[in-house]
Amino acid sequence: MSQYKFEGEFSNISERQLDFIHEVILKQNLQVDKVIFSPLGKPGDNFMSDVKRISIEGDHGSLKMIVKVASDLEAVRVATGTELLFTNEHVMYTEVLPKLVALQKEAGVPEDEQLRYAKCYGSLNEAPNEVLILEDLNESKFRMLNKFEPLPEECIRIILKNFGIFHSLSYVLKNKEPATYDLFSSKLKDTWDVRVNDPNVGLQFEMLTKMVLPLLDNDIQKSIVKDKLSNVVQEVLKRSEDKNSGTSVIHQGDAWTNNFMFRFEEGDLRESVMVDYQASSSHNPMTDILFMIYICTDHEVRSKNLHDWLDYYHSELDKSLSHFGLNANDIYSRDQIDADLKRYGKLLFATTVLFNNILMRDASEVAAMMEALKVGGFDGVMENMDKHEMPKETFDRAKKRLLDLIETYTQYDLL
Repeated sequence: MSQYKFEGEFSNISERQLDFIHEVILKQNLQVDKVIFSPLGKPGDNFMSDVKRISIEGDHGSLKMIVKVASDLEAVRVATGTELLFTNEHVMYTEVLPKLVALQKEAGVPEDEQLRYAKCYGSLNEAPNEVLILEDLNESKFRMLNKFEPLPEECIRIILKNFGIFHSLSYVLKNKEPATYDLFSSKLKDTWDVRVNDPNVGLQFEMLTKMVLPLLDNDIQKSIVKDKLSNVVQEVLKRSEDKNSGTSVIHQGDAWTNNFMFRFEEGDLRESVMVDYQASSSHNPMTDILFMIYICTDHEVRSKNLHDWLDYYHSELDKSLSHFGLNANDIYSRDQIDADLKRYGKLLFATTVLFNNILMRDASEVAAMMEALKVGGFDGVMENMDKHEMPKETFDRAKKRLLDLIETYTQYDLL
């Protein structure tokens, strides 16, 4: 490999990873002069992997790609489940997503209704040197929105439409090629299956409870949070039985703000694309829908729209299924969605609180958390957050999110 072609920030990328990136670049036939590495986003935007943009300049043109690089630090790999996460995303981009779109093309689904995902230029699933190389969606005018702000209602609806399409294709695959669905499902591993076997996970949720109680105003709120954050492992085990049910789908698994990109034209929203599939596995569809709603919106908007959003998701699910002669009510009825809204209440409350406690942190806090992760794993992160008082802005954001979640659960009788 001609190392001189590489410029910028790549000191934390291994030789094996650089070799693979080089191989992928050569396949683009650009007669490359140089490749410039630059960090993507701000600290905290990409918590589970190191993400960089590479700008390729050559005699036959230029190209930008996004490179997701796994850490080789053992403490980080163990704490975050790096091997599992990168394997999941490798399977999704190289096998599952191409298969789902192939089903749509075979059925004559119009191109503007087909599932959109970033082109995968290459994926190396070789621990501890995993690399995923993707299309740079910024070049097509897609952008992320502010993770600290609730997503606009139009963004929620387009995400729900995309989830309707994405989930429907699992049902289509189950109907047409059940063995293929089972194969994919066996390759995709649920991150919770690993976490529940961690003897410290119960203590971690006890520590989380201790950290979030100061955000609350009264004993009633504190009692609700203590109840919802207790016995989480048992709740995970109870819901794990749903993974092989007739209503299960391959879910995205991590539907928060920074895992969606949006394209606007003159202020009007045109498209949205999901950009992370590391947590994908076979699961109930509501694990995507409700988590996205709870983590990406506030109570004011949820209080007016929750059931309308669920109606809209179900209608888009049915619309996509209709291309294949299938009906949503025969597979995943609207009544079942309402039942799952309640059945998944405890688990999604706990998950939302856990994620908000991390995602509402500013860049300096995230940097400190990453250092703690390198030294002490996930326990180190929790201890770091417990020892250091939240800055006022973080405190206010986290408090608003938690109180909003309690209000939503109260309004919709989910407690």
